[in-house]
This record gives sequence, C-alpha cells and structure tokens, in this order.
Amino acid sequence: MNLSRIFIQRRVGTCLLAAGLLIVGSIAYGLLPIASLPQVDFPTIQISSSLPGASAETMATSVATPLENQLSTISSVSQMTSTSSSGRTSITLQFDLNRDINAAAQYVQAAISAASGQLPKDLPAAPDFHKSNPAEATILTLALTSDRIPTTELDHYAEDIIAQQVSQMNGVGLVDYHGPQRPAIRIQLDPDKVAARGLTLEDIRSAVGAQTVNQPKGQLTGDGRTTVLDATDQIMDVPAFRSMVIAYKNGSPIRAEDLGTVLSAPEDVNQAAWLQDTRSVMLDVHKMAGSNVLDTIQGIKAKLPQMEAGLPAGIKLSVVADRSGMIQASVDDVKVTILITIGLVVLVIFSFLRNLWATIIPAATIPLSLIGTFGIMYLAGYSLDNLSLMGLTIAVGFVVDDAIVVIENVMRHVEEGKSTLEAAIEGSREVGFTIVSMTVSLVAVFIPILLMGGIVGRLFREFAVTISVAIIISGLVSLTVTPMMCAWLIKHDRDRPHGAFFRWSEAFFERCTAGYGRALDIVLRFRSITLLIALATMIVTGWLYISIQKGFIPQQDTGWLQGQAQAATDISFADMSTKMQGLAHIVMADPAVDNVAYWINPSPSASVGQIQINLKPIGTRSPAPQVLSRLRTATMGLEGLTVGLQVRQDVQIGGRASASQYQYTLQDPDTAELDKWAAAMTKVLKGLPEIQDVISDKQKAATSLTLNIDRSTASRLGVSVSQIDQTLYDAFGQRQVATMYTQVSQYHVVMELAPQFALSAEALSHLYVKSSTTGKLIPLSVLGSLRTGVLPVSINHQGSIPATTISFNLTPGSSLGDAVTAIKAAETSAGMPATVIGTFQGTAQAFQDSLQSQPWLILAAIVAVYIVLGVLYESAVHPLTIISTLPSAGLGALLALKLANLDLSIMGMIGIILLIGIVKKNAIMMIDFALVAERVQNLSPQEAIRQACMLRFRPIMMTTLSALFGAIPLALGTGPGSELRVPLGIAIVGGLVVSQVLTLFTTPVIYLAFDRLRGSAARQPSHLQAAIGSF
Repeated sequence: MNLSRIFIQRRVGTCLLAAGLLIVGSIAYGLLPIASLPQVDFPTIQISSSLPGASAETMATSVATPLENQLSTISSVSQMTSTSSSGRTSITLQFDLNRDINAAAQYVQAAISAASGQLPKDLPAAPDFHKSNPAEATILTLALTSDRIPTTELDHYAEDIIAQQVSQMNGVGLVDYHGPQRPAIRIQLDPDKVAARGLTLEDIRSAVGAQTVNQPKGQLTGDGRTTVLDATDQIMDVPAFRSMVIAYKNGSPIRAEDLGTVLSAPEDVNQAAWLQDTRSVMLDVHKMAGSNVLDTIQGIKAKLPQMEAGLPAGIKLSVVADRSGMIQASVDDVKVTILITIGLVVLVIFSFLRNLWATIIPAATIPLSLIGTFGIMYLAGYSLDNLSLMGLTIAVGFVVDDAIVVIENVMRHVEEGKSTLEAAIEGSREVGFTIVSMTVSLVAVFIPILLMGGIVGRLFREFAVTISVAIIISGLVSLTVTPMMCAWLIKHDRDRPHGAFFRWSEAFFERCTAGYGRALDIVLRFRSITLLIALATMIVTGWLYISIQKGFIPQQDTGWLQGQAQAATDISFADMSTKMQGLAHIVMADPAVDNVAYWINPSPSASVGQIQINLKPIGTRSPAPQVLSRLRTATMGLEGLTVGLQVRQDVQIGGRASASQYQYTLQDPDTAELDKWAAAMTKVLKGLPEIQDVISDKQKAATSLTLNIDRSTASRLGVSVSQIDQTLYDAFGQRQVATMYTQVSQYHVVMELAPQFALSAEALSHLYVKSSTTGKLIPLSVLGSLRTGVLPVSINHQGSIPATTISFNLTPGSSLGDAVTAIKAAETSAGMPATVIGTFQGTAQAFQDSLQSQPWLILAAIVAVYIVLGVLYESAVHPLTIISTLPSAGLGALLALKLANLDLSIMGMIGIILLIGIVKKNAIMMIDFALVAERVQNLSPQEAIRQACMLRFRPIMMTTLSALFGAIPLALGTGPGSELRVPLGIAIVGGLVVSQVLTLFTTPVIYLAFDRLRGSAARQPSHLQAAIGSF
C-alpha cells in the first residue's frame, strides 16, 4: 500500500487537515512572545551587604570572606565572584545552567544565616539577595528629573511609587536604580560644641537612638472593650529632631540644634545620576523570563502618562532607553528577509517547471511548513526572535526540496504519457524513500546542536528545533498534500503548444544537461584524477579550518553603548561629578548620539563612573563600531580619566561587569604578588596589536590615615579600643543611628561631623572619648599617633581568592581567536609564576569552550548522518559515498568567509553544519536512482550512476538553487540584527556554489570506487526501503 495514495484519493480530508494546520499555526503565531534572541537563563543570585563607613578591606575581611566561606559549600556553583568597596560588598553566584534557581535560593538563604554569627554586629541590616540573569539586557530605562524639586523627593517618587507600579506590571521581573537619593535626616555635629558641653559623639548617638523608636505598646482590656495603646515615641521631621533633648547640664536642656545642624538630605551623598545635564533618579526595568518584551515595554509606556499625572508638578518622567524599537526593527527585518526568500525560491521553481500549478504546489509547502512550525514553537515555549526567524528563513530553501523532488518525478511520469492520477501515485511511491532519507538525515545534522551544553547550546537549541520541525512538517506535506495537489491540479498538457519562454528555457536546460553529460563522461574516464581532486579538497578544507580566524558570536549593533570611566582613587565626589559631566558633554556632541545617562555609585568606588549612551535609530546614523571609534578618539585626551566603551550586546555572558567587552582574570592568594603581575600583564597587553581599550579593575590604593593606638595609655585612662573605633565611625562614617518608619517605607537618621570638620587629619584633634574610670573627656589625640599610608578602595575575589580582571576590546580586523592566542603567548613570554593563574572569563571563556568543541560538533553531525543513512540503507558503504560530498561544502564556506573578511564565528559554524545536511541531498538523489537502476534494469554500476546523474540533474539543480536563493538574502542583509545573519548566509552560499560544482562529478566517481566494497546484497533494497516503497 502506498501512503501517498490514501491522501491522493481523499483530497477533501487532506485539504481540511492542511487548513487545520494553517489555522492552528496562525493562532500560535499571534501568541508567540517577541524577543531579540532566545531566552537564556543563567541561574544567578546576587548577595549584597552594606556597612556605611567601612573600608574596602574591612568589608572584604569581615563581610565578604565569612559569606564566601559559607556560600562555597553550595553545590553546582560554576562561579563565585565578589567586589568589596567602601561600605559595600556584592557577591555574585552563578550556577550550572541546569540548576533550579528556586532550590538554589534556599541554600543561599541557609548559607547567609549560617554566616550571620561571623558578620559585624553593627550591620544596619542582614545581607539580602535576589535572583538575576546577567544574560538579559535592560529592556527599558526611565528617569525622573526636575529643575526645582530636591533629588530626595525625586527618589521618594521613583522608589516608592513609580518602581512599585512598574514592578506589578505583566512581564516585569526586576527594577533597579541608578543614583538613588534616599531621603534621610542628617545630624551634622560641631565637635567643639559637643566637647564644650561635656558630651561625646557616643552620648549623642545613644540619645538619638533612644528617643525615636517605634515599638509595640500593647492594649487595655476591660469593661467589655479593648483599647489599643499608642505613644508619640517616633520623631518624623526635622524641627522635632532639632529640638530633641540630648542631655541636661546644670538643669538646662542641651538640644540637637545646640550641637550642630539638623537638615533633610540624601542618605548617601556620594552617589548621583544625570540625564544629559540634569540630575535624575533612574530606573532600569528587566523582563521576567519567558515574557513578551514588546508587550511588556508597550504596557509600561502606555501607563507612563497616567503615572506622570500622579506626580507633583515640576517632576518629569521620561524614557531614557527603549529596546522595543530595535527589537521590533530587527524582527521585522528578518520577516522581510523571509518574504524575499520565499519570492526568490518560488521564482526558481517556476523557472524550472514553467507551469503555474506545478509552481504553486511546491510553493504551498512553504506556508504549510512555516506556519505549522509556529504551533510547535508555542508548545515548546519559544519566541519570535532573530535566531528562530533566521531558522525559518533558511528552512524556506529546505522545505521546498522534498516537494520539488516529488513534483519533478510526477511531471516526468506525466510527460511519459501517464494520467496525472497515475503519475502522482507512481511518482510519489518512487521517491518516498528518498524523501524519508533526505528528511531524517537532514534532521540528524541538528542532533549535536540539540545535545550541546553551555551558552551556545542554549542559544541555538531553539534555532535547531525550529528548522528540524519545519523540515519534518515539509517531509510529511510532500508525501501527503503535494501528491494530492499534483493529481488534481496539474493538467495533462503534453500535446499543448508551449510559448517562446518555455521553448527557450527547455532548450537551455537540455543544453545544460547535455553539457553536464559530456563533462561527466570525461570525469568517469579519468576517475583517478577526480579522486585526487576530492582528496585535495579534503586537505585544503582542513588547512583552511586551521588557518582561518576564529570568532564567537558576531557583535551586533544594538544602538546602545555602555562605558566606564576611572579617575584617581582619591578623587573627591565633587571632582568626579565634574569629570563625568565633561565626559558626557563630549559624548553628546557626536551626531549619532540620542541621549546620555551617567552615574556614580559607591560600588566599585566613587572614583568609577558609569555611562550609558543611547544612539539614534539605525539608518539615521553611522554604525555603532564607527561611533565607538569616534568616541574613543574624542575621549582619549580627557585629563585624569580613563574611559572604556563597548557596544552592549543582547546576551551578556558572565556575572562580572567590566569596562571593555572581553575579560582576562588573574588569581593569586598572595595579594602583593597579584598586584605586581596584574600591573605587568596590563602593560604587556596594552602593547598587543590585536587588542585595545585594555583596562584593569585593580584600582590604585587610595591615601589612608591610620591611628596607631597607644594601648597602654588608653588602658591607663580607661578608654577601650572599641570606644575609639565607635567615635571615629560616629564622626566620619555616615552612621545610621535611628530609623523612621512610615506607611510607605523606612528612612534613616544619619550622624556625622559637619563637613568643615572632616577635611583633613586635623579633624581628629577635635574628637574626645569618655573615660570609663573617671568620666572625664579624653582627647583622641593623646591616645595614639597618626600615620599616612595607602589602602585599597576595592577588593575583588573569584572563588574566595583575590582576583584582578583585565578587560579589553578587539582592534579592527582582529578576531577573538587571535586575541586569545596573543594573550596566552604574552602570558608565557612574561614568565608569570605558576602561583598566578590567568583565565579568560565571560564571553572569552565561552569562546574557548566553543572552540574546543567545534571539531567534535562537526564530527558528531557527520557521525549522526552516517548512522541514520546506514540504518536507512542497511549498508556501511552507501553513507560513505553520500558524506564524501561534505569537504567540498566546507571548502566553499571557509573560502567565502575568508573572501568576505569574516572570521569563523558560531554563525559560520552553524552554516557549515547546515551544509552537511544540504549537500548530501544531491548524493542521496543520485545513489537512490542508481541502486534502483542496477536492481530493476540490471545496469552496470557505471551505467546506473550515469543514468541517475542525468535523470536527477534537473531536480538537483532546483533544490540547490532553492537553498542558494534562500540564503542570498541573509548574506546580503544590512538591517538591524544582520550581523548575525550575514556570516550564516555567506557560509551557506559559498558552500553550495563550490559543492555543487564538485559533487556533481566527484559523487559518481566515489560511488564507483566504493562499488568494489559492495556485494550483490547491497544492491537489494533494504528492509526499511522496501517497507517505505510498498507503503
């Protein structure tokens, strides 16, 4: 029984099934989320802790180390990094990709709890943590600005109102801030006034903390009712704090206003953010996993007018950066590419068949396969993104191949005089096994990609599944809908006169076929030379693979630049603010820049500023690399500021932020040795021609002032070391001494010396501590001596070991492979000791992993195809003949990439893997017909393979040109996201052109060469082949 016969004879049912497939796929298409790239979730948890006033060394030793020791016991942690700076510690835990983030969060909570006993007792709050995904870029940035309203009030509306509303919207995963100005009450003391009244800073801290509290009071129950007790125990405004009684002296109250100034001001005065020239508070919005980016952004933007209307007059809520425009443009560009591809493929089909219905029939396979694929994509949780749509674009050239083979064979029977019904049944039966072979072996190519781990596997799994599903659907359609349409739509017009175009094209095709036949006869006479050419092709392909530049994921123009500016570590916040504004003015002068946002945060230090540059839409400006080059030149002359810029990518790999795109990390338990070699390697790397923008995250130590405590004197005078530390913290640490509780949030009271008393070492001469034995005030100056020195402003760890990360960008014309090789060579030549470990991190590390797996990936694809073909043919020889065509495809792809001055990136490698599936189709079509001719017509192997080559020449040309024209729009792409598509398209085009020229001649020669290894049994149909043919 013939499977196709059932559908041919039941055309109504077949049409209804096809219509159902279109309806279901169309509904699924509308439900698919839209994104730039497939969802890649790096299970990552960030732990943060703050202790205002603590040095970086104190934070590293007393906060980071205890936490790291406990966190290191958690299983499946792939990387742990930490950064400790003034008053802050941030630890990033990155887990294996298959780790459940919710289960990991429970272990993180347990580790924090276990470490709590080892942490400083005066931490304002326990360390907190949140789940994050460093691979996801910010989708929307909002800013609140005002010309007349204080930034503390802006922060209140940003954090307590806008952020809360945005967080509750569909698709929003996380909202974080830049330049927060959390409102606080600051008590700025005059140390001379404090001492003159016989008080110490500790007395004032204790008094403030005791006089503003918010504790339970209980209730009264009696006479059948309950009365809730309350008290005015909490002070909430500046006037009340000013009049607060700190102590009594000689019967008179000493109030806070008698000792200094009480004012409303930011909780942390050493951080700020700007939009253009205006101070602002900014909110970064991140999407929830699996949500539709465009719907999320549009939902937020639709609510912005309503949110802004609820703000006081004078506050402006604006969009700083919006990813929806670039994502939509990129996806739309791929959609247009798909339509162009479809048009070109249909044109190829019509050029060969020159019959309207014969063209429509295989063309119908395209919408059926592509739209049907949307249904499976929806069930699998995939999105419409650059890679999945690119897969569908490539699939356009694939899905018509099966239908072309069917209809070409049916048309051949029609031209032989059979009725269309008989031709459809007989023609589909003959090629049934060929269709199954081509479909299954093509899907087998993607098995290694489906099984790949790491970031590359996560990114391209969706791509591979999408193409595989489209190919499987096209195979089913070609065996069901296509023969049915052939039987009922193709007209028997063999005797009808044809037009001039048909006659001209037919003569052209016949001349091509005759010319091929003559060339084939020559090749068959000189088989040895042809085999040598095939062997040479294999050798040249291997040499090209070794010598070609290697890259990773091509850099996209996302319209978004980010940068980091480093100044001297002892720079004041005011001076750093001035330098950042000067940098912003230079950036804003570039015609490609739309707006600039920049900020200074205490982490990693106040001497490091961050900048976000949003470019104008593509088409109205220069490409991002050119803009980056201009800005690099323009900012190079900035005095006292080192600027690193990079194009922000849609997928960020690694949990550590850096000034430039790629990261190289040095680790050593000996910090002195680490510092020495970090400086040496930074200098060496700056001299390498392959890289630029070499910036180390190891900041120079800042000037420090150390009080050498005379412990004997302190003990004799009744002063403890703890008292001395507490007094210094009270004076200079922005110490939080009380908390104000409101219905909306919590705010702090910060105590410190007035700014004019915190300018130099002389400030310590104004401080006093109280003797525990006499109760008298003891000058701090008599308890020790001052010594100047240096202390680190930030300390980085990786896996609990001190680490320094050197980031770099590539110079034009250099590949990531060149840079990695050059850095490794520089590491060796510099003589770095074995105790210093140098490793690549982030994208560079992922590149190294992918580079090691590339040969195995190609081999696995070849082996998968060989096994599938061996099972189908029940022969170990026929699959070898078929896969012998692959080196020519690799040769063409590598040559094309080299001529286009492109490196062999992951996209080019995927193109080569696709070619493995494409070019073997030619050999399958030849060998299937040759085996049938040997078996049925009793032809010799040479006669059989020659006849097969001549009969299948036209369908081979049709399928190859369809795939070729399907890839040309990708190769010529220039729109948003084309950086990903161009290498793939060029690799496929080059591989198809070269392999088509070579395999038409090498395949029959190799077939005959392997003929000696085949026995007569091999010429019999395999059990599977016989089953498919009879079915």
